[in-house]
Amino acid sequence: QVQLVESGGGLVQAGGSLRLSCAASGRTFSRYTMGWFRQAPGKEREFVVGINWNGDNTYYADSVKGRFTISRDNAKNTVYLQMNSLKPEDTAVYYCAATLRGSLLGAYDFWGQGTQVTVSS
Repeated sequence: QVQLVESGGGLVQAGGSLRLSCAASGRTFSRYTMGWFRQAPGKEREFVVGINWNGDNTYYADSVKGRFTISRDNAKNTVYLQMNSLKPEDTAVYYCAATLRGSLLGAYDFWGQGTQVTVSS
C-alpha cells in the first residue's frame, strides 16, 4: 500500500496559479498510476487528471486542459499538479489518488486527505 499526503492548496485570485504536491510513502511509488480528483461542496467527486507509472501517458479532464499540468518525479516519490489560469469554478478539495492498475480513468484505490483550493473572483 501507499500513503499519500497532499500539500500546496490555498487561497488564490482568479487568474493566479498554484502547485499542488502529493508525497507518497514507500519504495514502490513508481509502479502506481497516479491521479488528481476534486470535489466541490454539493457536487460529486470528479476526475481531474491521471498519469501513468513512467509519466509517458496522461489524460486530462476537458475542464482543465491547457491550464493544469500533471508531472511526477519517481525519485522523489512525488506527483505534482501545476494549476494556472485558475477560475472560481476550480474551487474544491483536491485529492491525490493512486492505483496499481494501469487505466488512467479506472478506479483508484488509495487516497490522500485532500487539500483545499479556493479561487476568489
